[in-house]
Amino acid sequence: MGGNRRGATGSDKDFTFVSSVVKYLLFFFNLIFWVISLVMVAVGVYARTVKYAEATLASLSVDPAVMLMVVGVLMFLITFCGCVGSLRENICLLQTFCISLVVIFIIQLAAGVLGFIFSNKFRCCGATTYLDWSNNIYFDCNQSNPSRERCSVPFSCCILSRNESVVNTMCGQGMQEREFGEAGKEIHTNGCIDMLVDFIHSNMFILGGIALGLAIPELVGMFLSQILINQIKDQIELQQYNLKHSADPWN
Repeated sequence: MGGNRRGATGSDKDFTFVSSVVKYLLFFFNLIFWVISLVMVAVGVYARTVKYAEATLASLSVDPAVMLMVVGVLMFLITFCGCVGSLRENICLLQTFCISLVVIFIIQLAAGVLGFIFSNKFRCCGATTYLDWSNNIYFDCNQSNPSRERCSVPFSCCILSRNESVVNTMCGQGMQEREFGEAGKEIHTNGCIDMLVDFIHSNMFILGGIALGLAIPELVGMFLSQILINQIKDQIELQQYNLKHSADPWN
């Protein structure tokens, strides 16, 4: 600003550093992703209540549908801050939105891969093998473990059959005590890390396209929000300057 500061007289009273184009472009940008977040939540709810109805509440922590809902809710809150922050020219909300975009990108990418790509193919158990669940205090196969789930694996590891009229949620009971071949008849024995690495290696172009597609709007959002933040700061500085010099006879 420096020597180009404008006084509070004449047509300069209506001068503003805040660009309406940037302001409303950022608003509509956030509005689009706000709607997308609602769709993500709706898809997650549908997948959980209909597609995975047989799983009930047995594996909430590892269910891709739940992850999709969580990401959708977080995205809803962040984009809401962007919408309100741009309309109200609120620096705090805009900074919250801008900083959160990087975190949202990472979560969004992970949830997209797990929620959409692995919705029907994520058949694994443990990190490298089903025996990894012995590292969990509840599933620890040590004889001194008093847990009723000792030597078991979670329900998410079970091989489900569409022909079963009643789902056996205890199908993972005692599976760590069985040999690999025997356990493989009732649960998934392969580790999730190996399956994920194999999938990434065989789908590099697809994942690269997804990452690029998500990165572009994230960068656009950060760019627009940062421009608007700087404009609002300049406008505040201008208002403070005008207020300070409003009674200056030499202004």
